[in-house]
Amino acid sequence: MSVSLMNRNVARKLLLIQLLAIVAIGLLFCLKSPFWGASALGGGMAAWLPNALFMIFAWRHQAHTPAKGRVAWSFALGEAVKVVVTFVLLVVALAGFKAAFLPLIVTWISVLVVQMLAPAVINNQG
Repeated sequence: MSVSLMNRNVARKLLLIQLLAIVAIGLLFCLKSPFWGASALGGGMAAWLPNALFMIFAWRHQAHTPAKGRVAWSFALGEAVKVVVTFVLLVVALAGFKAAFLPLIVTWISVLVVQMLAPAVINNQG
């Protein structure tokens, strides 16, 4: 299996694990109230959607052979867009939808922790 295909499979698994974590945490917060569950889903989506967009961006640019130096700029641009999208989604959830702060932030942080820990687990299985 080629390295790029293997990386794509790891990225898909990571996105799936993050999505499962969002659903599980959202269901747990639903036990308190449906509003808290929806707030948790909003926080999870604020972490997951930018990751998914960044991975799609990376996959599309992976097909091309970039010139030297363009890889770093492409990565930096992707990360900057990811941060801006995350900020916008959090502001929309908190200010626009008046989401509950605690479930939103707990789920957002949990998805970020999954993002850091899941690749080690996925790589140890393969």
